Amino acid sequence: MTNTGWESLSNQAIGAAGVVYFLALLVFLAEWAAVRQVVSASVAAEADRSGGVALAVREGDDDAAEARERRTAFLGRLGLLLTGIAVAAHFVALLGRGMAASPNRVPWGNMYEFTVSGTFVVAVIWLVLVRRFALAWMAPLVLGFVVSVLMVAVIWLHSAVAPLTEALDSYWLVIHVVSAVIATGAFTIGGLLSIVYLVKLRRGGDAAAAPGSRVPSLAVLDRTAYRVHAFAFPVWTFAVLITGPIWAHEAWSRYWNWDPKEVWAFITWVVYAAYLHARATAGWKGRNAAILAVVGMATLWFNFIGINYFSTSSQHSYAAGESTVQVVRLDE
Repeated sequence: MTNTGWESLSNQAIGAAGVVYFLALLVFLAEWAAVRQVVSASVAAEADRSGGVALAVREGDDDAAEARERRTAFLGRLGLLLTGIAVAAHFVALLGRGMAASPNRVPWGNMYEFTVSGTFVVAVIWLVLVRRFALAWMAPLVLGFVVSVLMVAVIWLHSAVAPLTEALDSYWLVIHVVSAVIATGAFTIGGLLSIVYLVKLRRGGDAAAAPGSRVPSLAVLDRTAYRVHAFAFPVWTFAVLITGPIWAHEAWSRYWNWDPKEVWAFITWVVYAAYLHARATAGWKGRNAAILAVVGMATLWFNFIGINYFSTSSQHSYAAGESTVQVVRLDE
């Protein structure tokens, strides 16, 4: 297959992935609605019995309840299947970008490719954790986030495939970016959990939970968010404070250049370090910890997209529509 053919395949695959992600989102929303119907019907039946209403439980009612439960389970399985298919198409899109370049390379040469890779990792991490932490209820949030960011990437950030610039043509690209993207995906999942925590707390917490709500208790949300952040932080530390400076020294002869990208990456590290330190030493839990986690996610994604897109002085600038990096030798 020619380079043009690989690039065309990549573009078609990312379009297909976006469509299937959106279909999965619709299926999971339908599952949410079905869950509410099942629980509401059960609550109503229990209320009738406890109130002493003389009603015979007909077989038709039981059959209808079982049918609703089967439909809910089917929608959940279908949503996961569609998400898996979308992730596979997403991977093909990334593979196509790398194979379309001459010579072949990893698909991290510009802002479009970084964004597509970041959303891929968010979806993969959610799939990996969905059973471990019972995160199936997060599907609409995660898929809504992935679809929205992919739309931004395709509409505003898309650029043609090009060879890596000299500064990026290094094995450190793989080490640094892989660790940074994994941490970004995990921090995003943790941030979404913290946002849900704050919304639920504002609406009255566990006491005000509506029948049929699939959102876990505040304690579970808080604990799960902490575990995800605790996993992501050392990975981010490795990317920002170890591989990043080493690669910077190799490319620009200095470990630290006060580049906007470097500064904001360090700010993000400080915010998350404060989050974990406060929880471990001061016993911060709940609202304060969730707010700090959301601030961390905001700095993370501003650094991930905002600096690259808006900065004119950063040596890491991957402006929309461009496939090159502004490289300045600091030792010249």
